[in-house]
Amino acid sequence: MSTEGGTRAVVAALLANTGIAITKFIAAAISGSASMLAEAIHSLADSGNQVLLLVGGRRSKKDADSAHPFGYGRERFIYAFLVSIILFSVGGVFSLYEGIHKLSEHEPLKLPWLPLVVLAVSIVLESFSLRTAVRESNHSRTKGQSWVAFIRHAKQPELPIILLEDVAALTGLTFAFAGVGLTILTGDVLWDAIGTIAIGALLVVVAIILGIETKSLLIGEGATAGDLAKIRAAFNGHAKVEAVIHMKTLYLGPDELMVAAKVAVPKATRATEIAKAINEIEASVRAAVPAARVIYIEPDIYVTPGSPSTDAIVVQSSN
Repeated sequence: MSTEGGTRAVVAALLANTGIAITKFIAAAISGSASMLAEAIHSLADSGNQVLLLVGGRRSKKDADSAHPFGYGRERFIYAFLVSIILFSVGGVFSLYEGIHKLSEHEPLKLPWLPLVVLAVSIVLESFSLRTAVRESNHSRTKGQSWVAFIRHAKQPELPIILLEDVAALTGLTFAFAGVGLTILTGDVLWDAIGTIAIGALLVVVAIILGIETKSLLIGEGATAGDLAKIRAAFNGHAKVEAVIHMKTLYLGPDELMVAAKVAVPKATRATEIAKAINEIEASVRAAVPAARVIYIEPDIYVTPGSPSTDAIVVQSSN
């Protein structure tokens, strides 16, 4: 559900931003507004970002092979990281440059009403895109979870990216509208330049936030505290498990979690009983946390500190 919802949000944002970018470029060329040009570059960067997210989602579905035995799920993390770089360089840095350039040039606006009309329409369209992103995110966001926590801990990168992009877009449009509006009221193009610089600074901040979050996913994040508790309960709930000695988890992709655990079993347990228990534990873990698709279980005999060690029987299983 989360993957499909992310795709819907990306497509909605792509359609909105493509149309908005074309309109903004035309309005910027006619009016000479730096704020409008910055917003046009912003929308163009967003459109490119959404294409990258779609490409990443498509590539992540490739089947595992000998070179990549755990599949290509992390492609989505890589493309999400590229999005943050593009948003920073193309969107943020260019807008800052254009705003600083406008400070020195002082070029007057032509047809000043045109940027205001385009910006107003853009605000409406971006609001629809944000509404779609919020609706789809609510399918993945746990009850009571704040939006900040959702963006920080979501394993599906598309939804947080679209949310931040849409919020940044609406904020940037507000800056641009204020800059152009104050320029019209005062006759001073300084306000248009300030609006452009504000847009650039906003995009740089958003890009840094996205970069930090996607970098964490690329390095490798484990299951959330809630999912860890469910997985541990599934292990401890089986009669053949005396204790979970240690356990590690790792997201191989946004929708695929690997679980590796060493568990203590009774000393007299036969190998056939252990194999049966592992299958049952796997089923319980997957029922509790559906994303746990790759599971490795090592049965062992619990040895108290100071006692002679016992060789472990290793049984591995994965789907």
